[in-house]
Amino acid sequence: MDKYSYLSNGDVVAFEALYETYKKDNNAVDFGWQKFFEGFELASTSFEGEGIIPENFQKEFKVLNLINGYRTRGHFFTKTNPVRERRKYTPTLDIENFGLEQSDLDTVFQAGTQVGIGPATLRTIVDHLQTVYCQSIGVEYMYIRNVDEVDWIKNKLHINSNQPTFSIEEKKRILQKITEAVAFESFLHTKFVGQKRFSLEGAESLIPALDAVIQKGASLGVEEFVFGMAHRGRLNVLANIFGKSVEDIFNEFEGKDYEENVFDGDVKYHLGFSTDIECPQGKVHLSLTPNPSHLEAVAPVVEGISRAKIDRKYQGDNKKLVPVILHGDASIAGQGVVYEVVQMAQLDGYKTGGSIHIVINNQVGFTTNYLDARSSIYCTDVGKVTLSPIFHINGDDVEAVTHAINMAMEYRQRFHKDVFIDLLCYRKYGHNEGDEPRFTQPQLYKAIAKHPNPRDIYNKKLLESSIVEPDLAKKLDREYKAKLDQLLDESKKDINTKISSFLDGIWTGVTLSTPEHVDESPKTGVAKKTILELAQKITTLPKDKKFFKKIERIFEDRQAMIQSDALDWGMCELLAYATLLNENVPVRISGQDVERGTFSHRHAVVKVEDNEEEYVPLNHISDKQAAFTAYNSLLSEYGVLGFDYGYAMAMPNALTIWEAQFGDFSNGAQIVIDQFISCAEDKWRRMNGIVLLLPHGYEGQGAEHSSARMERYLQLCAEENMIMANCTTPANFFHILRRQLKWKFRKPLVVFTPKSLLRHPKCVSKVDELVSEKFQEVIDDTIDKKGVKVLAFCSGKLYYELVEKREELKRKDIAFVRIEQLYPLPDKQIEAIITKYSNAKKHLWVQEEPENMGAWTHMLRLFKHVPLELVSRRANASAATGSYQRHNARQQRVIDTVFSYK
Repeated sequence: MDKYSYLSNGDVVAFEALYETYKKDNNAVDFGWQKFFEGFELASTSFEGEGIIPENFQKEFKVLNLINGYRTRGHFFTKTNPVRERRKYTPTLDIENFGLEQSDLDTVFQAGTQVGIGPATLRTIVDHLQTVYCQSIGVEYMYIRNVDEVDWIKNKLHINSNQPTFSIEEKKRILQKITEAVAFESFLHTKFVGQKRFSLEGAESLIPALDAVIQKGASLGVEEFVFGMAHRGRLNVLANIFGKSVEDIFNEFEGKDYEENVFDGDVKYHLGFSTDIECPQGKVHLSLTPNPSHLEAVAPVVEGISRAKIDRKYQGDNKKLVPVILHGDASIAGQGVVYEVVQMAQLDGYKTGGSIHIVINNQVGFTTNYLDARSSIYCTDVGKVTLSPIFHINGDDVEAVTHAINMAMEYRQRFHKDVFIDLLCYRKYGHNEGDEPRFTQPQLYKAIAKHPNPRDIYNKKLLESSIVEPDLAKKLDREYKAKLDQLLDESKKDINTKISSFLDGIWTGVTLSTPEHVDESPKTGVAKKTILELAQKITTLPKDKKFFKKIERIFEDRQAMIQSDALDWGMCELLAYATLLNENVPVRISGQDVERGTFSHRHAVVKVEDNEEEYVPLNHISDKQAAFTAYNSLLSEYGVLGFDYGYAMAMPNALTIWEAQFGDFSNGAQIVIDQFISCAEDKWRRMNGIVLLLPHGYEGQGAEHSSARMERYLQLCAEENMIMANCTTPANFFHILRRQLKWKFRKPLVVFTPKSLLRHPKCVSKVDELVSEKFQEVIDDTIDKKGVKVLAFCSGKLYYELVEKREELKRKDIAFVRIEQLYPLPDKQIEAIITKYSNAKKHLWVQEEPENMGAWTHMLRLFKHVPLELVSRRANASAATGSYQRHNARQQRVIDTVFSYK
């Protein structure tokens, strides 16, 4: 290749190799290349025997390089920005940069077959490429490694030169939707002056875009969409896509949105909604997931809800349901959870068949210019991680938007992968309607002030083409606003908006809870015969498969536990799952290394030694059982916990568990815990039965492998919003897991699970404890009550160390009562136990965590029965020491202090 080409000689080598393949077998290359080489050979026959290929045929390859240049870099030279000049990129797509000259423009090249127009002049080829790749739609896809996907996109783009071809009726529908979007914002702007609504103005083409998603999806067999989006444009989407009553929206503006004393609620642009809409193919269900202000936090939740519905409702058919996630340009580039969600997209435990990602790219993040908001060229570059196609579209060209959306939906349904739509638009006002954007972007907002809205631009285009009657847009606008006026008047007559119950559909049978409901646990015992039968099944490996010897030994040890009637933690956990599965309750556990368990205690999934086939004993209980699924997650907390929270939201009659590798690591998912798990019922009236297993305990493993930061969870507790537990017996763990499904309501459950207790010889339970008992919120000591002078309350593994020391000292005047459920604090049970120790003079709270951590401040606030004195490590900045010797000394100091009381 000559010096003007920016492509390497490797491209020519590749073409030559392809030609050699063609010569050996015509059908070994795709149809387009067949046609190219046929024409090439026909035109070159007169030069046989000369030993050289003339210059004009060498130029065929240069034209192919030009075509490839448009396909790989055409998106840099599009007309996609409605209000800014695009950045300049070099080299350009000028033909001279590919070794071609102006004199070549009227030469016919066979390379035209590669773009679907047959042999054509270079001028025609360039015009075609400009139309396909450099107008209102820029496409990135050539990095995709699947040839079928690349060819499919290529062929789609060359149909109609990648230009929309809509019927008059379709154009009228687009005009109607863009008019509704513009009129809705204009109406709110005049009727609710100064109120925050996070206007869609400047990006109104989102409404016809979403309409196209639904209509096209329905035509391709989609029956349900699960949406997630932040605040910008949410009210417009609710009104004009979901059909939410605008009366309700108006009531929310008036502050009349919640019934008294039911729940606190949230701002109007965070609320969820669901509905059925009519499409030509029938009803399509839409749901919009409630979300906090933490941008992108809802994305993994949407994926989890979608996966649960695909599993339960559609029996794994992901063509029936599509997740649609709306992003902001600053948030998709800046929030790490997006990367986590993208990396989950093709994993067995988390895939949903591909999501439609639409970025409302208003080119400003609050006040931050896009050049300061990311290092990547595009905000959507994260999509390249999973080789997803990306469409950059001028938001002012509403037909181009709809055209690209239709192509994206077809791609998703065909290849079951994510697609990204970068909708380049602008934000008419500041971050909210009370903000002044000219403080930070004076030049940009000078241009925006003069810029017509997308509806006016589209209407002008239709009028110039004489497609619609002159006053159609005005008529649509007038009728829509008249309807809004009427509904606004009617809304002012109402006293309160009634909040519809979410306890229907799959939630039928679940009830709202009251404090009395959580006061005492329901029965969770299982018949002994059933326990023994299930234990035999889940501890027996098939004889026709070869397993690692250590695995066989573990399963033999589990069988021995049944015989000796001493069940350890792992065995009781598996029996909890087995009994639920046997009762047709699905169980899902997800997190880092959960199949085996971080501490090698679970082994719920075992591998056949010869071929690494997976065998799951819990799925071999009976023909009528529910499914058990365990998924080792990617190394993510935020994204995975968000996903599993969403899964539990859509599966209230399943046990859904997320386990942290170490409890400390849960702080990587703090946003999900703070914004969803602890408060969704109070903000959005949405229950959730997600279970968090957080390994916790001080064994000298350092600051990052000791504390699950229970103080943070306990600080979030109020109004019976969550359950906090620190179980000390395998049987109690068995019962608390089963209790999640036996309660008539759903609450998030956080269990601070053990590490060293997994194999502690004293931490075992009898089969009868699984049969006759239920969860014990408090476990009393077995010591003679009359001689007790010191009554110490504690939680977790420290109990075993204290009892061991008591036995060593032969002390009979100190008792240890275990608070197994830290929240809601079981006052009735605690009171009953305290009355038994009438001679106790001292009451202690003992913890191994430092004074400023653990449950102490929680107990200090809620424990009202008797005054408590604290025994703990001193307050500390880090959760634990990194020195094993120092750990032992501090642990011993806590224990010795307890026994200094007389």
